[in-house]
Amino acid sequence: MKGCGGHIVSGHIDGTGKIERIEKDQNAIWFEIRTKSDWMKYIVEKGSVAIDGISLTVAEVADFSFKVSIIPHTQKETNLGFKKKNDLVNIECDIIGKYVEKLILPKDNGSKLTEQFLIENGF
Repeated sequence: MKGCGGHIVSGHIDGTGKIERIEKDQNAIWFEIRTKSDWMKYIVEKGSVAIDGISLTVAEVADFSFKVSIIPHTQKETNLGFKKKNDLVNIECDIIGKYVEKLILPKDNGSKLTEQFLIENGF
């Protein structure tokens, strides 16, 4: 698909997060979102995350929070423009991490893809 930008989200909410901080920095508006560690394992720097259905790029990741940056147009055209510190938001993590986890976790899923296999093959 031309122009997709590489974000892979499906519209299914994984959990919620709380807005810890909103900061303006020149043309950017930074949001720091805190969420459970269960979901943080799927949030990676430069990966995608949907916040209240808005697909965004993760700019920074900490132990229990992550940051995204939006431009004024996104603030004006989405519900993020109405959000305040301590508001709850819906979070959807990029689905790729969930698929990888399912394939490598030891389960009786018939998969030959294991952590050992990846190590032996240079990954």
